[in-house]
Amino acid sequence: MGRNDYKKLKGAPGIYVNNKSGHYYAEKRIKGKLHSATFVSAYKAKQWRKHFDGKSYKLATVDSQCSTLKEVWEVMQKVHFPTLATSTKDIWKRRYKLLETIEHLPMDQITPSKITEWTQYWVSIFSQDDYQSGRGKAGRCNLNNELNMFVSIFNWYKQSEQFEKEAISLTNPVKTKHKKLGFIKPLPDKRKQINLKDAFLFFEFLKPLYRDLAMMQFYCAGRVGEVAGMQWSNIDLKNRRLMIKHTCVWDTSTKMFIELKGFPKNREARPVYITDEIMDVLNRRLAFRLPANDYVFHVDGAPLNYGTIQINYREGQRKSGVPYTGTHILRHGMAKLARQVGGGLDAVLAMTGHKDLKLADHYSKSTEDDQKEFSQKIMEHIRKMKLSDAVKSEVDNSDFENVLSLRKFKTSTNN
Repeated sequence: MGRNDYKKLKGAPGIYVNNKSGHYYAEKRIKGKLHSATFVSAYKAKQWRKHFDGKSYKLATVDSQCSTLKEVWEVMQKVHFPTLATSTKDIWKRRYKLLETIEHLPMDQITPSKITEWTQYWVSIFSQDDYQSGRGKAGRCNLNNELNMFVSIFNWYKQSEQFEKEAISLTNPVKTKHKKLGFIKPLPDKRKQINLKDAFLFFEFLKPLYRDLAMMQFYCAGRVGEVAGMQWSNIDLKNRRLMIKHTCVWDTSTKMFIELKGFPKNREARPVYITDEIMDVLNRRLAFRLPANDYVFHVDGAPLNYGTIQINYREGQRKSGVPYTGTHILRHGMAKLARQVGGGLDAVLAMTGHKDLKLADHYSKSTEDDQKEFSQKIMEHIRKMKLSDAVKSEVDNSDFENVLSLRKFKTSTNN
């Protein structure tokens, strides 16, 4: 073991934490001979130190009738994952990585105190200097995603037929306090809801194909994969109706096109009214329509790759100078505009196709721009009130200028 790569675990003699991997190195001297082993969790390292006799080691566990987290996760992947979008599956697998340190535990032994211990451990890991500079793990701000991942697994576990008997009496061990305990550093100042002025400025700096793609995404409040996978067979120009029905699936690492799925993320097709603005985009794309090719947006008949879309969007954002990044800002921006113009979440649901009010609220929630707008209105109201009070005060004073007070009257009479 290179001592420079490890630091001692507080309160645990003979156990060290790898600064880079986060794994635990444990050593134990028996009859003058030094034994060592590496583990993915502090719990296993401590158990090894406690029970290893120089020859064998068996993890001491309390008898349980419940499946382990690992067993639940494996069944969930077989049964539930086929219903999820490819991107969602990839995200969930990434978020599960940190939960591997407690996956050996039966579900009834993952208690609030165990979640607290798990949270404190990973906060200590990600608070190290090595993780607080650069990208990737270093950019971590909290453990919210991983805690939400466990909640998703637990909820599925409770509702599944495979585990319904053993899970019936269990309650979710993740509490409100755990998200507070999982705080590492403040989130970066990243604006997601592009406003109308900046949206059109952004469009001006895009190449024609990607300008039409971005405008269509904005007008439809769609996900970029849905717009990139839009098919002419789902567009009725005569009756001004199109269906958000397909979506492009891209590889998460190479960002290359993999397949065209016959349904969007929530598995429900969504109708969109073809406004004059959408009609203009479609008329421009008609000039590029190819025989035996149903894609509205393509490059010489080939579906768009996400990496190419990203490059063009980033270039347009950089050249235009708008303070927004990413491909999802247009969906967020239209959701916010729908709430402002429509006056409520119903308008957001109609535009974005969300089925969950909580998600619709998240996409259209108040931002810095709202604070600026409302604070200006409030200050203007305050100024008007102050001006009104000042005028009223002057009027009141002028009414009494020719009135002699009783005190002055008595004084003048005595003299």
